[in-house]
Amino acid sequence: MAKQSPIITQDDVYAARIFLYSALPLLRVIAESEEKYGKKFAGKSFVFQVSAKYSEAEGGAMGTHFVVEDGNWTVNVGKLHENPDVEFIFPNLRDFNIFFSGKGMPLPKIKGWGKLGILVSILMTLLRMAGLLQCKDVPQKLEDQIMLVKLYFYLLPSGISQLNKLGYPEFKAFTEPSPDRAYAFAVSGYPELQSWLRIKAGNSKAGRGEYKRCRPFLTMRWDSPQHALDILMSKAEMIPYIEQGFLNIEGAPEFGGALGNLMFGVAYFAQGEYLDKLN
Repeated sequence: MAKQSPIITQDDVYAARIFLYSALPLLRVIAESEEKYGKKFAGKSFVFQVSAKYSEAEGGAMGTHFVVEDGNWTVNVGKLHENPDVEFIFPNLRDFNIFFSGKGMPLPKIKGWGKLGILVSILMTLLRMAGLLQCKDVPQKLEDQIMLVKLYFYLLPSGISQLNKLGYPEFKAFTEPSPDRAYAFAVSGYPELQSWLRIKAGNSKAGRGEYKRCRPFLTMRWDSPQHALDILMSKAEMIPYIEQGFLNIEGAPEFGGALGNLMFGVAYFAQGEYLDKLN
């Protein structure tokens, strides 16, 4: 008997948007930040795509693809390629979300077995990314902490922006009345660990690195990658860390709680917590 396709909900769409637009692009971050993985693609050129069938989307699927030319990566979020060299094809958004949230292993159909070397390199890099993002405890090695903070700093502002663009009610309630404001994330002494989110009248945009247009309305600045992960992974509470000087809310501290709620809203979908309500 064929497996019955699940009824796709709006929550499935929210989660898929985060994975396709905010989480999957982190594959490029791993390849460009860690030599062990970057050298696997040196001199290689190919197109890699992840897609999930969805009848309501243009073309009948949602997807993101990567163009790698001579080892250099370009990410095309939310766009389907007509003929990728390697592709992971999921039969529906639910299976796609279960797989990338680590809630299960509904394996995709894989295209590209003829390019086994590239396929294996992609799988190893994906496993590195997933292994970090699905950590239950803060990594012991400093280099792993730095990499994981970078991934979180890039994922969370982007995820907030994507949910806002989709009209997620809780986020719209925060962004629609907002004047032009920037919110930043940083770790002191680690210039590579910075990102930002800009909000204005219901619109939003996320970026990496230092926000340079003006002084951010609010900056969440941690004193170390360890303490940043304690908060980002819900291992500690914000107020005690502020009191101990591990976290400094610069600018408008009264908005720190609201920003934290947005971050945890992204985690609700990215960690597959919404799936627990379906069981």
